[in-house]
Amino acid sequence: MINQAIAKLANGDNLGEKEMTAAMKMLLDGTAEPAQIGAFITALRMKGETVEEITGAAKALRSKTKQIELGAPAVNIDRDEINVEEETIMGTHGNGANGTQTFNISTATALVVAAAGLQVAKYGNQALSKQCGSADVLISLGVNLDINLADVEKCIQDIGIGFLYAPLFHGAMKAVAAPRQQVGLRSIFNLIGPLVNPAGATSQVLGVYNVAHTEKMARVLQKLGIRTAFVVCGEATFDEISICGITRVSQLKDGTIKTFEMTPEAHGLKRAAREAIKGGNAQANAEIIRTVLDGEKGPRRDVVLLNAAAAFAAAGLDDSFKDGIERAKESIDSGRAKGKLDSLIEYTRQIEFFVRRAI
Repeated sequence: MINQAIAKLANGDNLGEKEMTAAMKMLLDGTAEPAQIGAFITALRMKGETVEEITGAAKALRSKTKQIELGAPAVNIDRDEINVEEETIMGTHGNGANGTQTFNISTATALVVAAAGLQVAKYGNQALSKQCGSADVLISLGVNLDINLADVEKCIQDIGIGFLYAPLFHGAMKAVAAPRQQVGLRSIFNLIGPLVNPAGATSQVLGVYNVAHTEKMARVLQKLGIRTAFVVCGEATFDEISICGITRVSQLKDGTIKTFEMTPEAHGLKRAAREAIKGGNAQANAEIIRTVLDGEKGPRRDVVLLNAAAAFAAAGLDDSFKDGIERAKESIDSGRAKGKLDSLIEYTRQIEFFVRRAI
């Protein structure tokens, strides 16, 4: 069956949603050989993924992902960053233009949003290349990620934010890890990773690395039952709303999708050079996040304000980005965002202490 699917893709034919779900389950189950996995994801990438194929693949991964129950809606702030790999064939590096890597904007945004009262399920992983993933920077900030599913669930319920460390939730990805790295291309797994948040969030801000993907991914989210969403691709930041130039946005709301472009100037913020939001390793990015939460003014703060505003709008707290930006400013300047990070660190460290004590 998997060879038939590969042949169809190689011929430029699309797979139906059910076909894709069945094929993806074979890849995740480990019943497909590594060569078949590599051929499948390469042929699909070269053909171009359709809405039905992405939806089918996401449903397959969701079926193998452990879920948590929160009892209240959560907002999901995810981006391709959780699955970024260096494209060895294309020779690209970094999640910004010309290889400029930004700091972990979505991680800082999640803390600001949680401090404003939304329940946030931040899903992520450690970087597979030289980049700094969200897990890497949280560890550098002092957050303990070595906790079980029940603890993550309680963390979100008790303090309003938790980090859903990818390996805890879908061990099925182990079967495809080696072929993905050997192929060295972004693949269907980069697209579906942010679609399987285990907390079942109904609102989402999703960053993608290609402007051609914003409307496509918005349609996928719609088919997966997401109520409201912004899918964004920004100039020089790619998978965030950009402070450096134009951002393409596809908004899902009330069952309809509209696509538009936005600029920082339209929301009262100054455009900045990409170097102004440049990041580094985990330790450097952790320090940047702390300076933002301490209230430092400038482009780093502004890009967090913009992305937080999108989360507030997606969750229905604000009707406009202008109002959302003001809410984000208050979250930072009141000290609540910094306090939220401190609470997350303390909460997860207490879990680590009690686990060690029990041993």
